[in-house]
Amino acid sequence: MLDHLIQNATVVDGTGEPSYVADVGIRDGRIALIAGPGEIREEARHREDATGLVLAPGFVDPHTHYDAQLFWDPYATPSMNHGVTTVAGGNCGFTLAPLHPDRPEDADYTRRMMSKVEGMSLVALEEGAPWNWHSFGDYLDALEGRTAVNAGFMVGHCALRRHVMGPDAVGGQPDEAQMEEMLRLFHEAMDAGAWGLSTTQSSTHSDGDGKPVASRHARPAELLALSRAVAEHEGTQLEAIVAGCLDQFTDEEIDLFVQMSAAAGRPLNWNVLTIDAAVPERVPRQLVPSERARKEGGRIVALTMPILTPMNMSLGTFCALNLIPGWGEILALPVPERIARLRDPDVRAEMLRRADSKEAGVFRRLAKFDRYVIGDTYSEANKGLTGRVVRDIAAERGQDPFACLVEICANDELRTVLWPMPTDNDPASWDLRRETWEHEDVMLGGSDAGAHLDRMCGAPYTTRFLGDCLRGRKLMGLERAVKMLTEDPARLFGLRGRGRLQEGFHADLVLFDPERIDAGQATLVHDLPGDSPRLDSKAIGVVAVWVNGVETLRDDVVTGAVPGTVLRSGRDTETVSTR
Repeated sequence: MLDHLIQNATVVDGTGEPSYVADVGIRDGRIALIAGPGEIREEARHREDATGLVLAPGFVDPHTHYDAQLFWDPYATPSMNHGVTTVAGGNCGFTLAPLHPDRPEDADYTRRMMSKVEGMSLVALEEGAPWNWHSFGDYLDALEGRTAVNAGFMVGHCALRRHVMGPDAVGGQPDEAQMEEMLRLFHEAMDAGAWGLSTTQSSTHSDGDGKPVASRHARPAELLALSRAVAEHEGTQLEAIVAGCLDQFTDEEIDLFVQMSAAAGRPLNWNVLTIDAAVPERVPRQLVPSERARKEGGRIVALTMPILTPMNMSLGTFCALNLIPGWGEILALPVPERIARLRDPDVRAEMLRRADSKEAGVFRRLAKFDRYVIGDTYSEANKGLTGRVVRDIAAERGQDPFACLVEICANDELRTVLWPMPTDNDPASWDLRRETWEHEDVMLGGSDAGAHLDRMCGAPYTTRFLGDCLRGRKLMGLERAVKMLTEDPARLFGLRGRGRLQEGFHADLVLFDPERIDAGQATLVHDLPGDSPRLDSKAIGVVAVWVNGVETLRDDVVTGAVPGTVLRSGRDTETVSTR
């Protein structure tokens, strides 16, 4: 007997092939039968008519930070609401394990680092997760059987360094014995099911003390030793971030990426390729590592977002503005002193000069304050400004846009929510995105779901992208769009039996209305442990989601079922050739 029968669905199977109408039967967590309408005679415990609806494989998000959130939110919201059934975590060099058993202060350090570098609520981290693990295997076991989505995790380089070197991980170099211990721990983690190594050397990544995170101090020899260790385990990967990921790679960064992938004999993915027609040289430069790697036995994959991610910013909380060179020191001051400095014309002039310099990289566009929209306000003086563009307000007041924005924010004691209008929302940039998506080493992703919770909401990229393909810009057809969200990331990670709607595959499925599929506007909600805020976005047109054959969502409401699997390397993933 079938567990569930979905009848008359328009099947988009993830391969990119044309859609077709069929009945799909689910049994014991797998896709048991696919046949023409009315051809499946086997009895089913449950059945539904899906006429006019699309049935696709569950979406795979290749870059998330759900490492902590899954403990208090097993549904990985809002990702699962938007059709995501599998998430990849442990990215950017940051994981919650291993933790040294004799140094309880390491857990506190990790929480403060994750709060700073990934924008997670410190209260939620403290109250929402048990922190009862030491080894990486302990961490995976702590999640086993309690998630609604499938989840796999890389090992964060920062955690490995901290475990072995303690506080010396920041600023120090491992001696021979410490390097051997780091490799031992890393092998142990991959034996337990870790997907491989994630690391960062990005200049934007600092810990809770404001110091460069541990992996930023690693030299190439250390990174290559860890990469070679990856090669010894089936179904493993590399993920890495360097400073050039934010704008354009240096020659040294290209060499490092290529050498790491070649040493591991595994794909290396990085986040995130920013596509802007105003900077036409960026995409070709960022794809040089991919071209080099193909020749030298590796593979470098660039993740890129197919939507413009909703983002909240402010002069009162840590956000991307703090990452502009020279801005962090001012925006970290106590609020009264910060306001006084921001009101100083000479200070503002220097800030704008630094923001327009080459060293600001991709953050240059954040300083175009005439293009900001005022979001939530909190004072009588700012009444009626929500939704208005700064350039219009500044023109009315006869002010420079930055000075105008500072005065508005000062009236709210810097609590004002700011919405930057993207500079890359022009037809030329969208044409460049469509062209870039055709490259064999470019993949959709980079949502950062689970991170930067009150400032950005990338999780809904799946439904918003499909809505755009069906009813918006129509940059590609539905079948190709679904493949980019399903089979392509599943094949990158070597997921066994996932990413396609095919008999024998795991029944990770999403059923949606093609006339309605979309994502709602991002709104601020307070539903994290400790009442902490985050941005959420309702899914539109998603009828149901199944994970391993069990319904986890119906009409944007979670069912309470937790059928997800902690996906372990080797058992649930196979080695992906770089040739």
